[in-house]
Amino acid sequence: MKRKILLIVFSFFIVLQINAQCAMCRAVLESEEGQSTAQGVNDGIIYLMAIPYILVFGLGYFIYYKYVKSAKNENNTDLV
Repeated sequence: MKRKILLIVFSFFIVLQINAQCAMCRAVLESEEGQSTAQGVNDGIIYLMAIPYILVFGLGYFIYYKYVKSAKNENNTDLV
């Protein structure tokens, strides 16, 4: 179990170091002198990729919160 957790944590650090460009975008953007456009494209791709993860996390938290709240209510009604 500890090995799986360590692997997951380690994989997050590796993912942070990769570039978020496809091969076609990279070929076009590497020919530019300043590389500021390439950095902007990378940042834009990262932002677009992060939004679905944030939404899924928010939905999961909402479901978890409702589940815990309903479990508390069931426990409180059993005591009365």
